[in-house]
Amino acid sequence: MDSIQHVLDRVRKPRVHITYDVEIGDAVEMKELPFVMGIMADLAGNRTSELPKLKDRKFVELDPDTFGEIMASVAPRIAFEVPSRMPGAAETDTVSLALNFKSMDDFGPLEIAKQMNGLVGYCDARVKLSDLLAKLDGNDVLHAILKDVMTSPDKLAQMKTDLAAAAPAA
Repeated sequence: MDSIQHVLDRVRKPRVHITYDVEIGDAVEMKELPFVMGIMADLAGNRTSELPKLKDRKFVELDPDTFGEIMASVAPRIAFEVPSRMPGAAETDTVSLALNFKSMDDFGPLEIAKQMNGLVGYCDARVKLSDLLAKLDGNDVLHAILKDVMTSPDKLAQMKTDLAAAAPAA
C-alpha cells in the first residue's frame, strides 16, 4: 500500500513545494518536504454532547472521499429561535429550531424544511404538486378532467369529500 503522500500525488499535484539543499560530500542534493496542514476548529455548532479534551482529540484526514463520513461523525447542529411566520401565528410568536446535518444534502432547502415541525406538511404538499405538474405535462385528458373539477363547485365538493374519506385517520 502506498503512503498517503504518494496517493495524493496520483490524485492531484501538490500546490506547495518546500525544498532544502543537503550537502553530501561535494554534491548538493535537493530534498523536498511534504506540506501537511492541520486545522483545529469546532465545526459542530451547538453540540448535544461534550467534546473530548483537546489532548485526546486526533487529527483526521479530510479529502473528497472521506468528507461525508467525517461530516456524519462531527454531526453539525445549530439551534436558535426565529419569529413564527406560520398561518395563524401571533406577531410575537417564536419557533425554536434545531437543525442537524449529517451530509451535504442536509443543507438543501427541502431537507432543512423537513426538520422544521410546521413545514413538513407543506413540503409533502409541494412534492405532490410537483409530481402532479409532471403528470400534467403533455397529458391533455388529465388536464381537462382537473380543469372540469376545479371549475365545478359540485364536483370540487365531491372530490373533497372523497379525499377526506380516503385519507388515513390521524
